[in-house]
Amino acid sequence: MLEETVATGRRKTAVASIRLRSGNGQVDINGRSLEEYFPLEIQRRTVFAPLEKLGGNNRYDMIIRVKGGGVEAQAVAIRLGLARALVENDENLRHDFKSHGYLTRDSRKKERKKYGRAGARKRFQFSKR
Repeated sequence: MLEETVATGRRKTAVASIRLRSGNGQVDINGRSLEEYFPLEIQRRTVFAPLEKLGGNNRYDMIIRVKGGGVEAQAVAIRLGLARALVENDENLRHDFKSHGYLTRDSRKKERKKYGRAGARKRFQFSKR
């Protein structure tokens, strides 16, 4: 393994930078522990889904910086960055990760509000009289 691998993941407006090192499973997200940052088990599973495919997450230390978006978008952004970092270390993982959708960037973003409308597509209420 390389000394340190850096990868980026994005989802909506969330951007995550993952630094992957060989170690014993330490996870630091914006200076906080994993359980503190993601209190729900489903969010933690989303983040570590690529590592679960490898059979455990105690071989790497991770320093994660994430900003923007909501908690779910941040979790998916971290998952993408983690998968990219792991593929950078071992190219043989690419096929498995691609088939599970871990390397796919979800490009959907919020559509901007248009003038003369209540939202992006919704119109103001029509009044006949």
